[in-house]
Amino acid sequence: MKGIPVYQVDAFTDRPYGGNPAAVCLLSRPREERWMQAVAAEMNLSETAFLLPEGENYRLRWFTPTMEVDLCGHATLAAAHLLWEEGMVPEGRAVSFQTRSGILRAVQSQGWIELDFPAEPPEVVVPPPGLEGALGVEFSYVGRNRMDLFVEIPSAKLLRTLDPDLHFLAALPVRGIIVTAPSDVEGVDFLSRFFAPGAGIPEDPVTGSAHCALAPYWGRILQKSFLAARQVSPRGGALRVRCAGERVILGGKAVTVLKGEFLR
Repeated sequence: MKGIPVYQVDAFTDRPYGGNPAAVCLLSRPREERWMQAVAAEMNLSETAFLLPEGENYRLRWFTPTMEVDLCGHATLAAAHLLWEEGMVPEGRAVSFQTRSGILRAVQSQGWIELDFPAEPPEVVVPPPGLEGALGVEFSYVGRNRMDLFVEIPSAKLLRTLDPDLHFLAALPVRGIIVTAPSDVEGVDFLSRFFAPGAGIPEDPVTGSAHCALAPYWGRILQKSFLAARQVSPRGGALRVRCAGERVILGGKAVTVLKGEFLR
């Protein structure tokens, strides 16, 4: 029986077992959403990416263990890395993905992979009642974009020790909650964490799509177009980001750690 290839790739890291693990499933024909959702639940990672060739490009969809999402950075990085590593796309040639967020492109640049994503800057909002208590810290800023709630807090120390009420956060009508603070690390411009219990992800290790909001936010505050970022989850990960008008360029590295196949 010929199986369906599946890989596990650690994204936004240059070492195995760091960054954010994503599953990448290579399809030869379209599959039902029910099957893709079941596979994502079976993999039990924050995201499983499904790649389907369409001419010289690829259809790309992302599923958490519980739902399909509109945008995902680390699984897109993992998918691009895999296409080049496995020789399905020639080294040096750009990759285009057709997604629910439009066409996304990936290129290789000096040992990094760069993703061309839409900018998703937050707009200031009134904090949901109870949010301050659920996070256990005071805010410097609260905003949101089409996907996520966005919270800046005063210090990196508070960010690292944050222990939010995930039950409260899961009930909010957003994909997830971005929490960010100024950096206390030399050479890094800002820090963040990302919680999405409502999407089946208590804390995401490294969230590329969150940086579509973080890059324009910190770029405006720091008056910089090129920024170095770090997500300070237990696994952690590093990104370099660049603001380009209505787009954000997300840079990262990736490492393949597992290869297998689905038999059904």
